[in-house]
Amino acid sequence: MTNFINILINNKQELKMVEEERKYSKQLFGKIVVTKSGKKFGEVLNLTFETRTGELMHIILKNPTTYTTSLDLEKDSKGNFMIPFSAVLAVGDFVVVSEEDII
Repeated sequence: MTNFINILINNKQELKMVEEERKYSKQLFGKIVVTKSGKKFGEVLNLTFETRTGELMHIILKNPTTYTTSLDLEKDSKGNFMIPFSAVLAVGDFVVVSEEDII
């Protein structure tokens, strides 16, 4: 019985973590993506993630700037520019990315 209760507790904790991550992810939508030096890339349209682990993989951009379109960035199947989530340095009013990790 103790093992069953521990499994239920662990599952509940995992579900809570997933919900918190989902709330966090939704807060990113629409934020402006900029570099440390202030170059604007566009806005967060969507996110891609690894379904097995839940790891965030890419930021999908909307309204890309002229600067963004001049770069050789990866695109999704719809032609939207993608920025690796590993390049994200900070999230606040803006999503700040490391330009060095992108190009």
